[in-house]
Parts: sequence; C-alpha cells; structure tokens
Amino acid sequence: MIAERSHGLPLYLDLAVLRFLELRRAGLTPAPADFGTDFPALLTCTLADLTQDERHLLRAVSLLDAFDLPVAAAAAGLSHLSAAARLVERPFVRHDPFALWPYHLHALIRSTLSTADDATDDRWTDTDWQRAAARALAALGAQWQTSTGPDRRLLVGCLRQGLALARNHQLELDWLTDAAWAYTDDSVWEPLPLPARDGREGDLATAADALAELLSALARRQHEHRSMTASRLTRVINADVLPAELAEMAVYYRAKAFRDLGQNDASRDGMRLVADGSGRLAPAAARGLAHLARATGDFPTALATARTLGWPGRGNRVLGDIHIAHGDMDQAAAALTTARIEAEQHGNAGEQAIAQAHLALACAFSDPDRADDELALAEQLLAGLDQRATSLTVQVAALAREAGTLADLEGARALRAEIRAAGITTAEAALELALALHHAVLGEHDKVRNVIDRLHELAERGDYAYYADVAHYMADLPLAAPSVVAWLDGAESVRLRWQHLVRTRQARR
Repeated sequence: MIAERSHGLPLYLDLAVLRFLELRRAGLTPAPADFGTDFPALLTCTLADLTQDERHLLRAVSLLDAFDLPVAAAAAGLSHLSAAARLVERPFVRHDPFALWPYHLHALIRSTLSTADDATDDRWTDTDWQRAAARALAALGAQWQTSTGPDRRLLVGCLRQGLALARNHQLELDWLTDAAWAYTDDSVWEPLPLPARDGREGDLATAADALAELLSALARRQHEHRSMTASRLTRVINADVLPAELAEMAVYYRAKAFRDLGQNDASRDGMRLVADGSGRLAPAAARGLAHLARATGDFPTALATARTLGWPGRGNRVLGDIHIAHGDMDQAAAALTTARIEAEQHGNAGEQAIAQAHLALACAFSDPDRADDELALAEQLLAGLDQRATSLTVQVAALAREAGTLADLEGARALRAEIRAAGITTAEAALELALALHHAVLGEHDKVRNVIDRLHELAERGDYAYYADVAHYMADLPLAAPSVVAWLDGAESVRLRWQHLVRTRQARR
C-alpha cells in the first residue's frame, strides 16, 4: 500500500516510515488501511502523531526557507528549545551543517502544511498563521540586529526571508527598513531572489511588496539594461506605498539609472529632489549633481560641489574624475588613492572597488606599468562583488593600458556591445576615449575622426561633449566648432596635457 500510494516520491516514503514507527510506539499494529491515503492526508496523520509543541513548531517553521533552533522556537511562540531539538531529529527535517541556518523542510511539506486538512484539536486559524509570521519576522530581525560586527551573509539571508514573510503576510516593515539601508550602503549587490506569488506577481499593494521590488531592481540592474531598472523603479515610485526615506532611495537610484542612460535632465531632477530633502542619500545626490555638471562640461560647478562632499559624498572620487577629464593623471591618481583608502577605513568594500577601478583607468592613460598593478588590485577588490559598471570601467582601463599596441580591435568591439547591452553611456564614452588614444598614438587621424563621430553621437543630448574635445586634443586636430566646455584652466592647458600623454605613449613603442 505504501509503495502504491507513494508514486515513487521519496518524501512520502520518509513520512510513511515515520508513521509506521509512531504506530508501533503507540502499541498498535500497522495495517494497510493506515497508509491508504495521499500525501496531504499522510502529513495530517503525521501531525497528529506529534506533540502539541512539535505541531506548533512544524507549522511555524513551514513559513521559513531555513531555520535554527532559536528562530524555530521564537516563531512558534515557545520559550524553550527542547521541543525544537526533538523536532529537528524527525526524518522530514533536512539538515545542512554548512548552511546559514542548518535546518529546513522539504518544499512540498511546507506548501502542504498550509493547505492540508488539519484534524488536530490545536489546528491554526488564519490569525494564528499571521501571528506566527510576525514572530518569525521579529526573530530574524533580532538575529541580524544582535550579530557582532558586519555580516553580509546574515544580512542578505535575513532580508530574503524577512521580505518574503512581510510580503506574503502583509506585515509592517519594521527592521527591514534598516536592513535595506545596510544592504545598499556597501554597493555589493548580492541577488535577492524571492518566489513569485500566485496571481500577485505585479502587485505593489503594500510597503513590503514595493521594498521587495525596489531591492530586487537594484540587484538586477547589474544584469539588466538600465532602462529596465528605471522602469521597475518608476513602478515602485508610482505605487506610493513606501515610507518617505525608502521612496527617496527609489528616486535616487532611478536618477542614477537615468544618468547611465544619458537622460541627464531627468537624472538632474531626481538628484536635486533627493539632495534638497536632506535625507540619508542627500550627500550621494549632491555627488550625482557634481557628475551631471561634469557631464555638461561645467567643470567649475563640478569642482565647487566636489569640495563640499567629503567622505559621505565620496568627494575625492569626484575630484579624481574631474582631473582625469583634464588629462591631469597625477592629481587624479592622488585623489583616487585617497578615495580608496577612505573607503577601506570605513569598511566599505563596494566603494573601495569603485575608487580603485577609476584609479586604474587614470593610470592606464598615463603609466601602463603602474596600471598593471592597479588593475590587478581592482580585479581583486571586485571579486565577490556584483558591480557591472565598475567591472566595465576595469575592462576599459585594460584596453587603454594597451593603447598603441593593440593587435586588433575585436576586444574593443565586444566590449562596446557589452556596454550597450548594459545601457551605460559613460562607460561607452570612456571606451571611445581609450580608442582615440590608441589611434592618436599610431598617428591614425582618420580613425580618430571616426571615434570623434561616435562621441558626437553619444553627446547629441548635449552631455559628455568634452570627450569629443579631448579626442581632438589627443590627435592635435582643430575643433569643428567653438567648444562649450568650461575647463578649469583653459582649453589650451587641457590640450597640452592630453598631447603629452600621447607623446609619452609613442615614446614607449
């Protein structure tokens, strides 16, 4: 009977063995009729064979992907661990000693527990399930909040389970708000996959729905075109269910996506809104405005803003980018080295990688030998992070390091395709600048002009026009029209610095 009813399902066999043993322990003789049931009915019988505390625990942990003894007891509302210790010895509880939480139930048991007929006297009502979900959420939050020192693995694990609980049971965000900020602060961007809910995949009716979509969009932007990121964040903003500080997060990151797409007017509106709000992201938004001023060629404004940013606004990184544009790679390297050291002192791995990638880019234009070491460090700091834009910067730097010696441009064409797939305009402009250096070193002025044409296409919206000016300067070509760029020390100084970089590279050949 067991074999016939199991249909080969190992989990049914496990429960049947457990049922058989429980009948024997109760002094009864197992008979075929005791097993003439389908899986849900067998699970119901299994519930009846457990103690009351064990039944509470089994129901409670079915709300969780994984658990340990304290989380299980807290979710069930028990003040002792003994019942949990007994429950995890049952064969239907799986054990993985290397997991963040070592115990979990088979997914079929979890789904069946919430739908099967429960004939026990202490069966749960909808209110009981809701309360257990709230207790489980609180237990996860307590575990994260009381952990000693930063632990990204625990943070991400608690966020995944906590977001699912809050979303599926319409719970208040509580500690999830602080966890969301902790997740974004380090710019690591681990995936946060959550299972879809039947019939509600696109519904952002609650704050938990919207926060889950917000964090998912931020993580997925490392693997999607930035237009998809902007679209998803617009949905979050339009839902208007997040508390103000998290709504600001959505506005800021959408503004970043707009900037990557070259939609700088829209980006500027979002950055200004966040900067004027004086919230947690105001320094980052001020940095965004400095980047946008640089994009339009308004370097005096970009410099003035950068000097007010300090560490919270990553001021030294902004200064480094300004110096790179001016061909002043020594000052750029000094600022970006300071930026990386600041990030290390603040324990911010993501910012370390970003600053180091920009440092590698500066050295790739001016000192290929040093660039070898800086690129190696950038790749080391990126290991384990999910930063697409930073990774692209490192690839552009590797190309620029080889300017004048590239055997062919197949790698550059592949990189251009990858950048366009990501929708990151600034990375494409930097790639073209590296190619302009390559062709200028070889004296291939016609090919430099082709690069300039592509840069003009990128600058059609009026932004990043200074890249085309720099390409002219490298090849000592006259500008086709008066420049709109407000350089800090005049166009001639910038021209001389970029020409010096070209001549220095030619002398290495």
